[in-house]
Formats: sequence, C-alpha cells, structure tokens
Amino acid sequence: MPSHLSADRPAAQPPGRGSVDALISQTRRLKGDVDAVRRDAAGEGSDHPRERWQRALYDLALHQLSDLDEHLAQLRDGPLPTAAPEPPAPSQGSLLSRVGSAEWNLLTDEASWSGELYQILGRDPAAPPLTLDELPSLVVDEDRPKLTAMVTNCLVDARPIDGEFRIARRGGDVRTVHMMGEPVLDTDGSTASMWAVLRDVSELRRSQRVVSETRDSLHHRQEAARSEHRLAAELQEAVLPPWRGSLRLPHRGPRTLDLASWHLPASAHTMIGGDWYDALELTDGETLLSVGDLTGQGVGVTSNMTMLLGAVRGMAMAGAQPGPLMAWLNQLLDATVQPALGSAVCCRYRPATRTLVWAQAGHPAPLLFRDGTGRALNAPDGVLLGATSGAVYGQAEDTLQVGDLLLLHTDGLVPGHTGSAAANLLLGLSPRLTGNRTAEDCVRTVVEEFGAGEREDNACVLVARVMS
Repeated sequence: MPSHLSADRPAAQPPGRGSVDALISQTRRLKGDVDAVRRDAAGEGSDHPRERWQRALYDLALHQLSDLDEHLAQLRDGPLPTAAPEPPAPSQGSLLSRVGSAEWNLLTDEASWSGELYQILGRDPAAPPLTLDELPSLVVDEDRPKLTAMVTNCLVDARPIDGEFRIARRGGDVRTVHMMGEPVLDTDGSTASMWAVLRDVSELRRSQRVVSETRDSLHHRQEAARSEHRLAAELQEAVLPPWRGSLRLPHRGPRTLDLASWHLPASAHTMIGGDWYDALELTDGETLLSVGDLTGQGVGVTSNMTMLLGAVRGMAMAGAQPGPLMAWLNQLLDATVQPALGSAVCCRYRPATRTLVWAQAGHPAPLLFRDGTGRALNAPDGVLLGATSGAVYGQAEDTLQVGDLLLLHTDGLVPGHTGSAAANLLLGLSPRLTGNRTAEDCVRTVVEEFGAGEREDNACVLVARVMS
C-alpha cells in the first residue's frame, strides 16, 4: 500500500467531493431516521434494565453515525497540515476524534505527523514528532509491550498493525488509542518506512461498556426472575394439591365428588403470581372448595399464600361457613401488611343434601353446567373484600343434582377476557363439558380451548362433578 505521508512523493489528493458529499448526505439521513425511531421507542425515561440497554444502544448508534459524518468530511477535505496551530476539536459528544496519521522513515529516522495526531496524543504542535523509539514514552507501562510487539511484527514480518493501547497525556489524562498501519517496502522488498493512522476511541469504548453493563444487568435480572419463577413454582407444588389432573381426597365414605384441577402458568418472562385452588375433605364429611388470588408476584407471595390457605383451612375445619369465613379472613388481612387478597370464592359442599354453600369476595361466581347448558350461580348479597373489618359477607345456597358440573376459576383463565366476558366464553363450552364422563376430561377440554399460547397471568381451574 502506498505511504499516506511521504517526502518522496506528493500527498494523496482527497477523493472527489461529489461522491463523498453523497455519502455524507446518506449518513445524515440515516442519523435522522435512527433518532426518530429512538424518540418513538417505548420506555423513554424508564429505569428498567431493558429500557436502559435500548437507550444505550440508540445513543451508541447515533454517536457512531455522527463520527462517520465527521470522518467523511475529513476524507473530503484532506488532512490538516502539521503546522496547523490548533486543529479543530471534535463535536460535543463525539466518540472519536479526527483521524491522525504518521509516517516513520527507517532510512533517515525521520517522522512526519499530521496536525490531528498532535491533538490526539496531546502534544504541542510546535514540537518535533516522536520517533518510533520515542513513541512508547507516551504509553502507559502496562501497554508498552503490546505496542512494541505490534511495531516489531510490522517492521520485521511485514504484518499490518491493528490494535489499541492507552496513552498518558499531560495532566494525567489517560486515553485509549486505536492504531492501524502497514510497512512501506522499497524496491528490493525490505521495509523502508511505516505509516499508520490513529484515533482516540476512549469515548467509544466507554459507550460500549455502558451497553455491555446494561445488557449484563438485564441478563442477570432475567436469570434472577427465572430462578424465582422456578422456586415459586416448586413452593406452590409443595403446598397445594397436584397442579394437574384428578384430585384424590382421603374419603371416609362413598365418593360424592369427582374432582380435577389445572394450573396454567404465565409466560416465562412473567413471575409466578398468587393464584391458588384448594380442595379439602372436612371432619363433618363436607368438602371445602376454594379458588382465589393474592396480589403481587414471586416467592414472597407464594409463602404468604401458604399462610392464607392454612388460615382458610383452619377456619373451615372449625366449622366456619363461607360467609363468616370471608369476614374473619377480611379482619385477619386488615391487621397484617401481607398477604393482600385480590379475590376469592369459598364453597362448602354437603353431600347428604347435595347443597353447595358459597361466598365470594370480588371473584367470578362458580359456573354450573347441567343437561347441556350452563349458567353462573347468582351472587349472594354482601360486600367486597377490603371494606370495614366489621363487614358481613352474604352466602348463597344452591341444590345440585347427580351429574352436575361445577367449575371454579381465577380471573386470568381466559386470556384477554375477565368477568362476564370470560364467563360467557366458558359457558359456550357447555355441550362439550356436559358430554364428558369425568372431571378430568372437563378440565382437559378447558385447557385445550384456553391454554394454548403465552398468557400474561397465571390461572387456576377447579372442576367438581356430583357423583351421588
């Protein structure tokens, strides 16, 4: 490759202005487009790791386009003369200074530097350029072997130079410099000189570190979320009935209910929430059925769910009916900071009379399917959870028949729908559900219909079929 600076031949002429001006115009248009996308990006000003990482990448791309603009302008205008007293400083926020160039003549031991190189290395433009032997005096001690190896490989083995090292400028300012160069051979093939271009990449490396650090922060946060997700799931499996399939209770008499359940987890990027279901045979022969959710996410909520279920089970074992149980649970939660109950429905089934006694707190009512049709049970009179601690919750009683199907679910079962909209979609499955032989078949039908794809929230479904 011909020498960039040489006393033996004229300086290289800048390329045609028209072609470089066209590149400059394209670069500026691209910079405008990137800036527009950055402004429209969601999460502007957010402190979430993903948004911080995206902002850092946008800023790095814009800085690099600005530097490309400046470098193309330098290519168009040509290098500054060595005698220029004060080379123009890079624009504010620039990641790179203007590119400096140098040539070291091995036959005469002369050196030639462009004006930009003096600025990059922090040297007085009136001072003579440093020889190759003197150049390491600017380099920090730890990086001098690296520079020596690069120069030696270039001069002895004719290898191109492409590497970075740090320099210490006046006042203790340490900068990172990227150097690229090649040997210039004479007619007999021996090295006559070496030329190089250098640029200050300190700010570029700093911006790249910001991108790397924000990416690592995002990665660590995602790993922590996945770990907590797994731990919460394991804890739920330890404290709740089996997540899927038929529920086997330790019946002391004839089996009166066929029970099955399913838990539909949220997407992997969403934390396990506090959705639960429970089925428990009570000492008086009745069966407790409950479904609900706690506010919040993660392992802490799962631990709180264990405490809440223990309280519900204990009160039910002591004979509390659903209405009073909800009121006492409300008083218990009012006296503590955690857990916070989002909603719940609690039922007691009396097999002797096939009576379902139930109460709700801001939760979807149970759905009853019979003879190919379905309906939501009429809500009892009462108050919502979160009212005064002396509130009284109403309870309703419904008489069931052999073959009836009762479906309890949390509000996230039907993705994108809540309340009556979700209930209507579930009731639309009436012919299929009432045609199933077992509770487990019914649960499988619901899961096949609404369990595919990703979901924002966890959900639980509990099905009870009256057997006798």
